[in-house]
Amino acid sequence: MGDDNLYIRFDWAIKHILRDKANFDILEGLISVLLGEEIKIEELLESESNQENDRDKFNRVDIKAKNSKSHIIIVEVQLTRQLYYLERILFGSCKAITEHIHIGDKYDQVKKVYSISILYCDYGQGDDYVYHGQTVFKGIHTGNDLLVNTKEEGVIVPHLPREVFPEYYLIRVNAYDKIPLNPLDEWLSYLKDGKIKEDTRTPGLQQVREKLRVLSMSPKERRAYYDHIDAIMVQNDVLDTARDEGRAEGLAEGRAEGRAEGLAEGRVEGLAEGRAEGRAEGLAEGLAKGRAEAMESMALSMKQQGMSIEEISRFTGLPLNEIMNL
Repeated sequence: MGDDNLYIRFDWAIKHILRDKANFDILEGLISVLLGEEIKIEELLESESNQENDRDKFNRVDIKAKNSKSHIIIVEVQLTRQLYYLERILFGSCKAITEHIHIGDKYDQVKKVYSISILYCDYGQGDDYVYHGQTVFKGIHTGNDLLVNTKEEGVIVPHLPREVFPEYYLIRVNAYDKIPLNPLDEWLSYLKDGKIKEDTRTPGLQQVREKLRVLSMSPKERRAYYDHIDAIMVQNDVLDTARDEGRAEGLAEGRAEGRAEGLAEGRVEGLAEGRAEGRAEGLAEGLAKGRAEAMESMALSMKQQGMSIEEISRFTGLPLNEIMNL
């Protein structure tokens, strides 16, 4: 890909460029493709989440938008690089609700929240690259959905809980490895590799091609941007290396223990059980060791980059005293 076709990564753009109203059409495109309906952004919601600091722990953007039915919704887009991202996502969606309802308001002022998490550093397991979840209430005997009666403009109207409760989208960027064949895949290709088809008609990506070219950045902006990319690559390399080493050590130890136990028993059944138990125990120990070493390596790198002890602890989960001794 030539320099004139390099596009600024989304994780950088959303913190530095896409908060400008003139660039809302890019965010509108992503959200519309994901939700399957046209979304128009009304405004970015002012809250403690929308801060300028790159190291702000609330690394998210809260958006007030209208859907195709002209219903007001709140969309929370966050870039997550934390071990406890499920808890972080729940925390973020709750804050999006509570920050934007005023004291004394009736509960009918609570808006529907869509939480979109773009995971550039994914600690989960799964065979898909986009997951969607919502709250449903089903009868344990009948399997039927619960309908809850609410009052709207003097009329009693039944609602499904999923029409009120938040919905969650997890986009596992690193898990995407396909040739894009639809608008959502095109967005994944851009999110992961910064690649956009020249003839794309996907909402938002046409605007990315116009507004987010790397060559349009000033030299100072470009240096800061490439420093960011280098830091992300180092973090991913540390995690991948540690994960691979942990698997290799765990499998080797598991096979050795399994053989020893099986031969000692002198029975085919014992041999099979020993190998199975050995593999499981060894793999678990290896993975645990690999994760610990990865977090220590990452913490050391972050410390060398000047991040505070408290920030590193929040990111890695390591105790403060361990980080201080690195």
